[in-house]
Amino acid sequence: MIAEEPPRYCATELGRLLAAPYASEELSPLDGPGVVLLDLAKTSESDASLWQAGLLDQLKRLPCITIAIEAEMSNREMHASASRHALALACDVALTDDDDLDALLGGFKETPIAALAFVQLLRSSPADSIHAGLLAESFVYSTLQSGAEFKEWLAARARNGGAAAGGGGRRFWRREKASDVESLRSAGVACRFERDEGRLTITLARPEKHNAFSRAMRDSLVEGLRLAMSDSSIEEVLVRGEGPSFCSGGDLDEFGTADNPAHAHVVRTTRSPAQCVAQLAGRIGAEVHGACLGAGVELPAFMDRVIAREDAYFQLPEVAMGLIPGAGGTVSLPRRIGRQRTAWLGLSGQRIDAERALAWGLVDEVRLG
Repeated sequence: MIAEEPPRYCATELGRLLAAPYASEELSPLDGPGVVLLDLAKTSESDASLWQAGLLDQLKRLPCITIAIEAEMSNREMHASASRHALALACDVALTDDDDLDALLGGFKETPIAALAFVQLLRSSPADSIHAGLLAESFVYSTLQSGAEFKEWLAARARNGGAAAGGGGRRFWRREKASDVESLRSAGVACRFERDEGRLTITLARPEKHNAFSRAMRDSLVEGLRLAMSDSSIEEVLVRGEGPSFCSGGDLDEFGTADNPAHAHVVRTTRSPAQCVAQLAGRIGAEVHGACLGAGVELPAFMDRVIAREDAYFQLPEVAMGLIPGAGGTVSLPRRIGRQRTAWLGLSGQRIDAERALAWGLVDEVRLG
């Protein structure tokens, strides 16, 4: 559990603290608060400049969440405060108002290990390789599947009437391979497929579950995407959702049923919707509405064009479960909205609406109705 009142330092205080060889251990969630606040509103530009080089190196290696508190600045003020702004950008999250701090900290209060793993992954995710980023994400996800925080979340869910862990078996996916739209239609109803000349429309079709992303849906979606990858006459792929929501994220009834995290890693990296979407760059888009949680925001973020209905909202709830986004979000979202906004979404677990998503660049258009 993170500290109720995380320590707050100006740049000079933090620089002096980190000069001690064991300081980073004392800040980790194992032995310390798990969070550090860098108060740049109380740091002069000259002090920030003095400590900038050392702190920029240390902030990316600290085993704790780093949160910058800085005053809102105009472009001119930002230019005059270049060192302070550089330090703010080096932190995991930057806030301009202390009032936002409690909501952010509350999102990962019970899961500091998952939160740390999440920001460490964002810090180190390679900007030039989607494949390497997805591979790293899957490694971290599998590690956390064996962690105490996720097990406690599963136990709490079972106590509250949800599905308990276990019983996953060894059948990780269907073995059928689709060669055309007709064979896709016969393979199941987790997704529907419609071909109109050069366009393939894939509709997530579990409306009664708000299109929760189950194994069956993953299988259907991947088969449809692979069909588009193998058929050059398909010039455009559109992904939509049936019912009140585009996709409410992973099917919670299946959480905890993969009893071998090592096998689960192989599954994620062998049959990866995110990798398929990335390989369709230039000819894939999504129309989203209602709940866009977890995979429901992570996968569209890879796509060329995302059109949101005005009722759409977006959320990354995984860190509070003791996990991280596992459908490619640690790779796709930073490319659209940046590392710090991705970190804020995941750590806080809060929703953003369609207009905010548009302002951030998470979607490309908002339509009424």
